[in-house]
Amino acid sequence: MLKKLLVLFVGFASTQAVAQIKDKTHIRGFMDIGGKYEFQKKDNKIVNDKLSFLLGEQDLFITSDISDKISFLGESVLKYDAASGTKFSISLERAVFKFNYFGNHSIFAGKVHTALNYWNDSYHHGRLFFPTIGRPELFNQAIIPLHTTGIGLSGENLTDLKIGYTLMAGNGLGSSDISDNNVFKSYVAAVHFKPIDGLRLGGSAYFDNIDGAVHIHGATGDIIVDKTTNQKLFSGSVAYFKNNFEFLAEGSSCKNSNDVIGSRMTRAGYVYVGYRIKDIVSPYVRYDKIAYQNGEMFFKGANTEAFSGGIRYEMSYLTVFKLEYQYKQSLTMAASGPAIYTNNISFQIALGF
Repeated sequence: MLKKLLVLFVGFASTQAVAQIKDKTHIRGFMDIGGKYEFQKKDNKIVNDKLSFLLGEQDLFITSDISDKISFLGESVLKYDAASGTKFSISLERAVFKFNYFGNHSIFAGKVHTALNYWNDSYHHGRLFFPTIGRPELFNQAIIPLHTTGIGLSGENLTDLKIGYTLMAGNGLGSSDISDNNVFKSYVAAVHFKPIDGLRLGGSAYFDNIDGAVHIHGATGDIIVDKTTNQKLFSGSVAYFKNNFEFLAEGSSCKNSNDVIGSRMTRAGYVYVGYRIKDIVSPYVRYDKIAYQNGEMFFKGANTEAFSGGIRYEMSYLTVFKLEYQYKQSLTMAASGPAIYTNNISFQIALGF
């Protein structure tokens, strides 16, 4: 009899524990569907003139408060695999253990979005929350390392200025989520503060040493350099979202150095302005610019200048429709090759569920 009671008690306790975990675990999903008409000219010749429909990313977002001090965040994305040309693949975008050891100070470990600027901190894979259809151009050309796997310290809402900080060491560029490809670590230091309601000012620094002949996260093709390249990336941001007004400006300066070519600078940034009308309709504009110094040995993008304008309509708090026009001019780094002029008209339906 005692044995049966013990079994029942253990079973009841286990059930209660599972129920408590479920109460503190939240699972959300995000998806986007859209289309794009693209008209592109290169060397005064039309090289693209077509309308395409597309499926975006399907995002599974999990958060769990395991205890008063311990939490977990996980994010997995099902997206089109450009390398295969035909298939969709699953990507583990974030897996973060966090321990709040004192006040608003925490230690964390796992795979995170690198804390380098406002966009990477605030807008992840759910396009529902993006103010525009896609990311700014400096992300599209892999200037910002989107993810880092490692360990770090963070704090938030400290003092009356609501200061936040992140210090992190992780696997560097070219490494994987399970091992580093060299003895060097990447280092991140970021700080932001909110002096008045709606305003956030931030700055960050990123340091890494990258081996030659490696594939870089987010880059197209292989990045090949003859010698280990030292990278120093500095970013700053100003964000103001209040009283239906939206303003976001970010700039990054990156210095890549090696013993063969020396040092080369890359500067990139964007400015976004939007205004909410009756809290459901938001016209917006964004200006992007990327400039590479001649002889840049690490990045393989193009000098780019782009203007985007669009409108965002919130059909519900979990459904957003966006319509956007973008004009973009791209030049080779040496500015000696043919310019590519692109006109895009895009729409997107972004969902949360």
